[in-house]
Amino acid sequence: MRPDQNVPVAGPVETGIRSVAELERAFQEKKSWADRLTDLIAGFTGTIWFVVVHLLWFTSWFAINTNLVPAIHPFDRYPFILLSMIVSVEAVLLSTFVLMKQNRMQRRTDQRDHLTLQIDLLAEKEITKVLQVLRLVCKKLDIGEVEADQDLAEMASITSVNIISKRISDEMPSAE
Repeated sequence: MRPDQNVPVAGPVETGIRSVAELERAFQEKKSWADRLTDLIAGFTGTIWFVVVHLLWFTSWFAINTNLVPAIHPFDRYPFILLSMIVSVEAVLLSTFVLMKQNRMQRRTDQRDHLTLQIDLLAEKEITKVLQVLRLVCKKLDIGEVEADQDLAEMASITSVNIISKRISDEMPSAE
């Protein structure tokens, strides 16, 4: 079977996919009309069509205002002060739209990071408990190699997130 064919996905994986999709749908549904408009504008500015529209607009503006189109009277002669003002205002507005979209995307990323951290902490507790139970089973079955394994003993102990975080902060070089 080729990798690109649709293959049925196992139960827990399917549940995970549905959960992630539902979280994403909920996030999309919470967006206000202003958020949707911002996304639309910011999304359009990052396309080739945005560039094409501007090239056509500037070419037309220059052609009209340098008297290359005799049927239309020039209204913004060189050095094109009106065009400069319009482009400046557009730049301010577009950069604001892009920043608004980036801020919202960063908030969403932060939410995902918090969710990931919570899941990781739960998984850490579960795995630690499984290792502790496994060590007890090995002890009960008198499997001595497990007791001598220092790595396993360390992994089976409870992990302190605060201690790890402090150690990472202490060990990381300063950003100066």
